[in-house]
Amino acid sequence: MSQSIKDQFTAHLRVLQNEICQALEQADGKARFVCDVWERPDGGGGESRIINGGNVFEKGGVNVSVVHGKLPAIAAQQLKVDGDSFFACGLSLVLHPSNPFVPTVHANWRYFELYNEDGEVMDAWFGGGTDLTPYYLFDNDAIYFHSVQKNSCDAFDQSLYPTFKKQCDQYFSNHHRDGERRGVGGIFFDHCRGIAGRSLEFWKSFAETNGKNFLTAYLPIVEKRKNKTFTSKHKFWQEIRRGRYVEFNLLHDRGTLFGIKTNGRTESILMSLPPTVRFEYNFQPTPGSEEARLTEVLMNPKDWLTSNPVVL
Repeated sequence: MSQSIKDQFTAHLRVLQNEICQALEQADGKARFVCDVWERPDGGGGESRIINGGNVFEKGGVNVSVVHGKLPAIAAQQLKVDGDSFFACGLSLVLHPSNPFVPTVHANWRYFELYNEDGEVMDAWFGGGTDLTPYYLFDNDAIYFHSVQKNSCDAFDQSLYPTFKKQCDQYFSNHHRDGERRGVGGIFFDHCRGIAGRSLEFWKSFAETNGKNFLTAYLPIVEKRKNKTFTSKHKFWQEIRRGRYVEFNLLHDRGTLFGIKTNGRTESILMSLPPTVRFEYNFQPTPGSEEARLTEVLMNPKDWLTSNPVVL
């Protein structure tokens, strides 16, 4: 008997977790991931893999969760769905490098099923994406990262990249700070349901392809920037920007809120937060500086692929 979509995707996520962790350890050259297997009291569990104090990665996590159970009313309200129980599996990763010239990166790929009281599937969808959060802006890095995302999308439908790029810019936004974006974006897709011409199998393949291309998108940037000399001034700015990362994750991120409201594992959910941050009152970068240039781009998202794609 063939595996269900949820079983196939869960198996894929576990393989992908291994591949990503192995590649990141090699890039770091020092630190190793520590595995933490956990159970959710209300159903399911997961495996969190955490890296700390490396040559490259100051803190990071690559987590797989597979959870199920009764759908809490507060979660149903947040998701704007009506159901009795749910199943959710996903891989979520965040990497915070030590060097301010290496960008932070986030990625997530997930699958959700919603059931009625008889256990019948009422609804199902895929979601995910990946986005880049630099502290110092190298245009070629952003162009390259977006080129990989576009290639992933174009293999399925050339209309997907512009749609999901725009959704990413809209989603990763600190609305309470006049719409300042968290980073230079990438792609973000959610509630991708099976329809005529785009079945759940279509979206499963799409999510899997995007996940497999994560290392292609990120590691060349890491290798190019990880040995660049930095000063305490650069580190100060990195911690200022990390503060904005914290604000987004705690105030706006759906995954964080859903995990907390469904009695998820708090340590695994909050592994996305950076190790050190600064909250300086009304801090403003010096006009004309590289810090100011980044801020301007974060307030006015760019179409990075108006120029020709680059190879790092």
